[in-house]
Amino acid sequence: MRTLWKRAALGAAATALLALSLPAGGSAEEARNGGVLRMIAHPEPPTLMLGLNQQGPTQFVAGKIYEGLLTYGPDLQPRPHLAESWEISEDGLVYTFHLRRNVRWHDGQPFTAKDVVFSATDFLAKVHPRARGHFGRAEKIEALDDHTVRMTLKAPFAPFIMGFETSSAPMIPAHVYEGTDYQTNPANQTPIGTGPFKLADWKRGAFIRLERNADYWQAGKPDLDGLNFVIVPDAASRALAFETGEVDVLRGGDVEYFDVQRLAASDGVTETRAGYEMLSPTMWVQFNLRSAPMDDARFRRAVMHAIDRQFIVDNLWFGFAKPSAGPIASTTPFYDEKALVTYDYDLKKAEALLDEMGLKKGPDGVRTTVRFLPLPYGETYIRLGEYIRQQLEQIGIRTQTVATDHAGWAKRLGDWDYDLSLNLLYQYGDPSLGVERAYVSTNLVKGSPSANVSGLNDPEVDRLFREAAVATDRETRAALFSDLQHRISDQAYFGYLIEVQFPTLYRSGIENLVTGATGLNGEMEDVRLPKR
Repeated sequence: MRTLWKRAALGAAATALLALSLPAGGSAEEARNGGVLRMIAHPEPPTLMLGLNQQGPTQFVAGKIYEGLLTYGPDLQPRPHLAESWEISEDGLVYTFHLRRNVRWHDGQPFTAKDVVFSATDFLAKVHPRARGHFGRAEKIEALDDHTVRMTLKAPFAPFIMGFETSSAPMIPAHVYEGTDYQTNPANQTPIGTGPFKLADWKRGAFIRLERNADYWQAGKPDLDGLNFVIVPDAASRALAFETGEVDVLRGGDVEYFDVQRLAASDGVTETRAGYEMLSPTMWVQFNLRSAPMDDARFRRAVMHAIDRQFIVDNLWFGFAKPSAGPIASTTPFYDEKALVTYDYDLKKAEALLDEMGLKKGPDGVRTTVRFLPLPYGETYIRLGEYIRQQLEQIGIRTQTVATDHAGWAKRLGDWDYDLSLNLLYQYGDPSLGVERAYVSTNLVKGSPSANVSGLNDPEVDRLFREAAVATDRETRAALFSDLQHRISDQAYFGYLIEVQFPTLYRSGIENLVTGATGLNGEMEDVRLPKR
């Protein structure tokens, strides 16, 4: 029976896996002997145009196509990339970037300062929820010559230098997008970046193939011939593909967390939890604060009392997570545990709060009904949604579950078309970069699940974020962020659940797979396969 199940599981992905067994260029003769690294794209990204979409699956694949001015090490210190050097003025207002001179877009056109200015002041300012706020702090962004860009800030902003990694500020080709409708530009289907890999083929629902960029600006790199991403719909088949050697790498979330330790114990397999220091993802219940009963803090507190976070850590994430209680992850700067208002697991407290609101149980035991939009990132996340649904029903909150795929979830959340949802927020090394965007009223814009989609409009929250962003000394910023953590957790604007860890499993002997603070989302130009 076990053998039959294995055959069936492999058959579901046979077409994709067979296609991915070839070099990215399409024939064995075209290979450079660096080989092809085989991975899994789960869930399938809605697009590879990283400027328009920054969800995790898009970052993972498109992070090899596009590049930013800088990269960041595990210590969160900036490293040169498309910018080979930079200077910051003593008053913290002027940032001058010196660009590399031998960089070309995938269509052969040169990368220049014009592209940086266009990306920062036009494209990303219009469509990228994080970059909009980041570059909005600049009074002026100008090209001094073809390879020098000067950014002058309106006021000092200490973490400004942290906002130039690929997903936060992907460089966009001005000659392709200038004067066009960014959302409908045909180039979105065949992305043009400066990265070490180019899109070779994408068969929706089956695979994505990237090929080596032979004109990459780093001489002799990448070593690999290509990167192949298979799209496999269920976790059991993904685990089996790794076990049978059809794929070389598993990201956190590719397989069930209870399978990670089993697979890691296999011969020839290495596990690492390194990388993702910049992301430090936090999972939460998202409330749509625009409508009742979500607009009442007592309702939100009741939801929090109804959820056992340790149960989620132990039984759904199998230890690859820790309970969360506030907006700033414990792994990032300015986290203050003492400032947080916490909500212990207590169904009686939850019901008392709902009674106090006047949400009494009807004859059927139901107090109210809400639309619930789970996060469709895979089986673990689906089970989390089911657990949340069951817990809410215990206190009389009936949920109408809205089943959708990854793209549908993003659209509904971005359009504010939900009551409760689940979301995963990346922190990006500083609260003013990765956290602020989901809370401040200036980011109340439709269209992106990464913006302020909850409808939060609290002048005190806005003030604290604003003052913390421009404070020039760490002590002042720390005090402001402590007040912020207290305010947000006290009002239960979000239902914090867990801080998620992303373990990576890979074939032993693969070199330089995880080298930076964004883990497998990095460019992978230095990856080398073991010689066969």
